[in-house]
Amino acid sequence: MQDRFVPNHAADSSPLPAAAIRVRGLTKVYRRRGSGQTGPMRPALDGVDLEIPRGSLFGLLGPNGAGKSTLINILARLVLPTAGTAEIWGHDLRRAPRQAASAIGIVPQELNLDAFFTPRELLEFQAGLYGVPPRERRTDELLATVGLTDKADAYARALSGGMRRRLMVAKAMVHSPPVLVLDEPTAGVDIELRQSLWSHIRALKRAGVTILLTTHYLEEAQELCDAIAIIDHGKLIACDSTAALLRRLDRKEMTLTLEADLDAVPPSLARFDVHLVPPRRLVFHYRPSETRIGDILDSVRGAGLGIADLSTYESDLEDLFLHLTGTRAGAAAAKAAP
Repeated sequence: MQDRFVPNHAADSSPLPAAAIRVRGLTKVYRRRGSGQTGPMRPALDGVDLEIPRGSLFGLLGPNGAGKSTLINILARLVLPTAGTAEIWGHDLRRAPRQAASAIGIVPQELNLDAFFTPRELLEFQAGLYGVPPRERRTDELLATVGLTDKADAYARALSGGMRRRLMVAKAMVHSPPVLVLDEPTAGVDIELRQSLWSHIRALKRAGVTILLTTHYLEEAQELCDAIAIIDHGKLIACDSTAALLRRLDRKEMTLTLEADLDAVPPSLARFDVHLVPPRRLVFHYRPSETRIGDILDSVRGAGLGIADLSTYESDLEDLFLHLTGTRAGAAAAKAAP
């Protein structure tokens, strides 16, 4: 993907908003199916406050049913909120729906392309739906941006899965929105395609597009996102930079492989959280904020033990996700990634 693509909104002479997306007290309540008008209410979103900085690549995570899709559908104006406000690029969804809609592009998880249209025809048709005058359309530029120039006149049904996903991104960008929502963009794709899509996502960010990414692949969010929000049971339970979120756990693991067999953990090491994996491995769990690796190594040498090898493991986003949501759904999804 070429970095020369810059959204028209970013070149607008009006002041740019600090937050690309801002929601306040956003609430959506559904009645349980078959309960009638007097049945119990079920909040899909429960007073969510969220700001996504302009120019960021922002991750939205949560278990199935947490409220992610409801939030995205509200931003896409497919669902009306029960309470609260939402702004896209400074435009309130209720007071300025047209301006808000023009500022956002949605790339759904499903590949909803007409198989009998060519990429060029699809982009031209989509631009017409958004009222983009023919002289202002950038069909060729967008095709070049997503690497589909040589497939511009091939039927969409002849494109590979990766090409179709890139075409979906181009389709969402025909009206030059400064905000792009990618809903599970790499769900069910192979490793090579995931890496290719990651490269395209990074290029869009470099071009000035603010990206909201939802994914069940926690490794993906940790790799790509500047900041992450975690939602569970309709409530926002965490929101911070990716680095700050990872620091919250303050847990590390270090495994020492010794030069000789050991029958038990030496008493001098009892002050550490350590256990022996017979016959030669000592596994230490510690908080970097409280314990230095050097102190552990000094104590091991002081116990007369020789070290043959050392490895460490740092807590990752999966650990934090499980810690905050209390579910193994995130881990299962993350490990299912190709």
